[in-house]
Amino acid sequence: MKREYDVLIVGSGAAGLYAALQFPENVSVLVISKRELTLSNSSLAQGGVAAVLDKSNDNFKLHIADTLIAGKYKNNLEAIEVLVSEGPSDVLKLKEMGVAFDLDERGRLQMTLEAGHSRHRIVHHKDSTGRAIVDVLIDKVRTHKNIDIYDNTMLYKLDKNEKGFYAGLLLADGTSRVIAAHYCILASGGIGRVYQYTTNSAIATGDGITLAFMLGARIKHLSRIQFHPTAFAAENDRERFLISEAVRGEGAVLLNCDGERFAFKYDERGELAPRDVVSNAIMLESMAKGNEKFYLDITHKDPEFVKKRFPMIYEKCLEENIDITKQWIPVFPCQHYLMGGIDVDLYARTTVDRLYAAGECSHTGVHGANRLASNSLLEALVFSRRAANDITEKLGREDNTPFGEFTEHEDLSGRTMPHGFRTEIRRLMQETYFVIPKPELIPESLKRAKEILTDLTGGEYETDHNFVEARSLATVACIVLEEVLRKNDEQQ
Repeated sequence: MKREYDVLIVGSGAAGLYAALQFPENVSVLVISKRELTLSNSSLAQGGVAAVLDKSNDNFKLHIADTLIAGKYKNNLEAIEVLVSEGPSDVLKLKEMGVAFDLDERGRLQMTLEAGHSRHRIVHHKDSTGRAIVDVLIDKVRTHKNIDIYDNTMLYKLDKNEKGFYAGLLLADGTSRVIAAHYCILASGGIGRVYQYTTNSAIATGDGITLAFMLGARIKHLSRIQFHPTAFAAENDRERFLISEAVRGEGAVLLNCDGERFAFKYDERGELAPRDVVSNAIMLESMAKGNEKFYLDITHKDPEFVKKRFPMIYEKCLEENIDITKQWIPVFPCQHYLMGGIDVDLYARTTVDRLYAAGECSHTGVHGANRLASNSLLEALVFSRRAANDITEKLGREDNTPFGEFTEHEDLSGRTMPHGFRTEIRRLMQETYFVIPKPELIPESLKRAKEILTDLTGGEYETDHNFVEARSLATVACIVLEEVLRKNDEQQ
């Protein structure tokens, strides 16, 4: 590992990898991945990428309108216009790279419908689009000599001076190292692990958001958390696999504990209403029935079509002894996505000089109060490319002199952190701020989250993976609950 780089990219999802590929060969780039390269929320994305590719049936205005409706008109319109107008070329670039998007019988990109979309505009690779994209991007990144990749490497600190950043890394071999970089792109994913149940991967503990916050970056709308209505209702797994929106797009219906369709009681769009609306409908129906048993039914569709269209979901459900061609799929809402994050402009620049953020950890304003299905991968591509291009331009006209001497090895030893902090944070968030929040519990939950964070930051604990993630979860919980409490106070 070199001691200095032009650019440090934190995260190996779609945003981090795509950004790395935009830099010319004379720009040195380090990509770090907290776990294995393939473990990211991007890899778990099932549905696809939304883009206006068939202008005979669709247009930018319709995509913008759908995004605004889903986001309750709290979106940044300028950011949506960038997303929708520039996104199609990025999707086609992925196709050129070798991403095997599904094609129709005439060899054209096959586009499906998902909730909240007024047109068929989601391109996909069966029901594992994210993995198909990430695998191709990883292969491409590995061919670039200017890009170093380190997996199982955790960022534990990010300090700054006028030249750039000093990044503290916990390496795969158990040692630590400090490197310097003139620019940093945080593409570190979401915050799903702050909840007891999430569709997110194990890496989603909000580390990038926390380190940006510690540097003084503006964090915006962190309480805008999306709960997906149809996660598989496993009995014990904290990480619940998603039953994609596309399953409803292909005709699956939602049933309550009595086997009755109910979604139209709560919204005229029924099962194809935006995610927050469907999640709320399930919670309200659950309270009305006094029962948390809900199901998706796609048994009326041709079994071979279902197996071919949703092979991963079919296999995952079989592992849980559910044959989706014959049986109802047990589902229930759980944490899925973050609309807020590190606030950025249209070039993914944060409020801290030389620090950028892209993907789920960022807040571009594209999603508003609720993300439209399949806009997330598009956002990751468009704004990570814009970040890389902006940095490349700045590097071309700056004299970035070497950092000089700095301490490359730090003593991270300390007391062993007590067990239970992370478990308690997850319980507080699940009980206090789920689909239908409980305002009366928020002050006490915030007080306890602050106590945990104070203990962590002042406890002189050993800086290891557990400590870094516990600190991140406690920081995220405090920011979210403070924001909710402030909003509640303003409304009274």
